Amino acid sequence: MTRSVLITGAANGLGLVISRHLWQQGYQVAMADLNLDTVTRSAQEIDPSQQRLLPLALDIRQPQQFSDALAQIRARFGELDVLVNNAALTLTTPIMEIDVEEFDRVTSTNLRGTFVGCQTIGRYFSQRQQGSIINLASLAGQNGGTASGAHYAASKGGIITLTKVFARALSNAGVSVNAIAPGPLDLPSVRAAVPEEKMPALLEMIPMKRLGDPLLVARAVELLAAPSATFITGATWDINGGIYMR
Repeated sequence: MTRSVLITGAANGLGLVISRHLWQQGYQVAMADLNLDTVTRSAQEIDPSQQRLLPLALDIRQPQQFSDALAQIRARFGELDVLVNNAALTLTTPIMEIDVEEFDRVTSTNLRGTFVGCQTIGRYFSQRQQGSIINLASLAGQNGGTASGAHYAASKGGIITLTKVFARALSNAGVSVNAIAPGPLDLPSVRAAVPEEKMPALLEMIPMKRLGDPLLVARAVELLAAPSATFITGATWDINGGIYMR
């Protein structure tokens, strides 16, 4: 039976890499992002015919929009098996320059959005007595952030805690909830956040001396999404080139 997955923040960056990889592995992929036109173009990049692809407009902060997305997925694919909470707002404003509106904007997207996804889809998975949730956290949420903003780092640290709380709450229903905490990846967003003249210094502080491959993160998502992997729950997998070891 073909499995289906909902990926948020799927129009570009890591979300697009994960979407393409899971589609290549045979998944039915619901690609969600704020702008329907943008995510539709990204789906067409993967497959112009959009076989096994469903572009969706989704504001992850809104529970009703998650419920509506789930209804569309069930109408198209039958059921949903996996949720990948990837969407995030990444800002690098220095901590003493962050105003409360910007702080709330980042945390409401990153932390509240992950909470809403876990809660809304978690209820559905509980009813089915199966399902996997994978939350994209970050190295910044573990070490306080070096190149990212304080609001981003704090929200990603909160995602790690939410992952544990939801893993405990949903375990009796056979639902797994895990997080992946990537370090600096070879993505446009990372290169935009780190000025070119500072990139050599960033690479020097990474024990493996290179940016991470986004495809490695996608493969980790694939592994955690497998039905055979549900004994793994409440975990955070580090993919950071050795920057943060524990």
